[in-house]
Amino acid sequence: MIKTTDAGPPLRILAVGWEGGGNVPPTLAAVRALADRGHDVRLIADDTMRAEAIEAGARFLPWKRAPNRPDRSPESCFIRDWETADHLAGFQRGCERIFVGPAQAYAEDILEALAMEPSDILLGSDLLFGSMLAGEIAKVPTALLATSISLWPLPGHPPFGPGFQPAQSVAGSARDAEVSAMAEQVWDHFLPCLNAARAHFGVAPLAHVHEQPLSAGRHLLATSSSFDFPTEHLPDHVRYVGPLLEAPSWARERWAGQPAHKTQPLVLVSFSTTNQGQADVLQRVISGLAGEPVEVVVTLGKALEGLRLQSAANVTILANAAHDDLLSKARAVVTHGGHGTVMRSLCHGVPLVILPMGRDQNDNAARVDYHGAGLRLDPSVPPQMVGGAVRRVLSEPSFAERALALGRAITEEGPGPARLVAEIEDFVLRSAQGALSAA
Repeated sequence: MIKTTDAGPPLRILAVGWEGGGNVPPTLAAVRALADRGHDVRLIADDTMRAEAIEAGARFLPWKRAPNRPDRSPESCFIRDWETADHLAGFQRGCERIFVGPAQAYAEDILEALAMEPSDILLGSDLLFGSMLAGEIAKVPTALLATSISLWPLPGHPPFGPGFQPAQSVAGSARDAEVSAMAEQVWDHFLPCLNAARAHFGVAPLAHVHEQPLSAGRHLLATSSSFDFPTEHLPDHVRYVGPLLEAPSWARERWAGQPAHKTQPLVLVSFSTTNQGQADVLQRVISGLAGEPVEVVVTLGKALEGLRLQSAANVTILANAAHDDLLSKARAVVTHGGHGTVMRSLCHGVPLVILPMGRDQNDNAARVDYHGAGLRLDPSVPPQMVGGAVRRVLSEPSFAERALALGRAITEEGPGPARLVAEIEDFVLRSAQGALSAA
């Protein structure tokens, strides 16, 4: 970990954001930490993030040419991965509509912002290839913020997506190599689009899509090295900064309730800040816990506002609530496995039952399973299997013990916001020294 030193002159920082649900709070946490440090931060992002960005201390710029969501309703979502049960098809939609397809539009907006005011660093997104391209074209030191685990496998890690455990055999290594090759083909389906954007700006084509992130000098992972799989060695440009656990602006209301039966364990149920078609899964979870000797609190969030669910006497359904208050009392969490929910639960030492529904959730669940801090279920399981998994997590002490130990390890790594600030300041300093040496 880089130690924070005297801040020196304020840095001029252009940060990049996009409305993807769970990626928004970590992005805003990064902005807040940098602004609180005294740096001049501009955030270019969807209009949905305007008020939050200003409250966090940034000056806000909206996307003009690039996709820009005016609100957080399901209707305004560009990816709409809940409309298909095929996770690969959902990922391809993301590539086509946000990640790679509009790269030229994102880059044009960012380059315009850099032309308006110079910046010492561009803090891009690990999913917005237009932000990487803009940094390369403008020759501005560029760091990419990954708001979850690394999208690109680290040495010794399985490929992103399927939720594999690390390979332990020749067969496992062959599996990883085969899936990695398939993933490269999926990415490279969008190579003509990316190279067309590069040609528009007069830069040379790439042989593979995955080469574009290598143009950035730093990849900052807003997760914990203790949570992640062990790696053979960490590439020099990759740094763990720790989780950035800012609460969503719409979920800061404190939960003042008390369990009806204080002798029964409290179970928190939470399934995402964005629509993933999770209503059916959530209903089966509630049904599975209805007959159990537990008190259940379900938080819906923006994704499920107004959803009508069949409840039970031991179930309380809230539109939203600050999870930290609930987790201080909870004995287990049932969730889709979004990175923010998982990390927040572990930081409180609470074990999990995870029913992943796509995105990074399979891989987060694999890490929870690897550490023995919870159980992973297929989201199609019947209600009784959910109830059985929660019973097991509550009755077998090892799950709580391992969740508590993992939470302590995450905390001991240091606070994510401070580590992110230190890494960015160090990166800018090293970039300036390198430029002087080259001159």
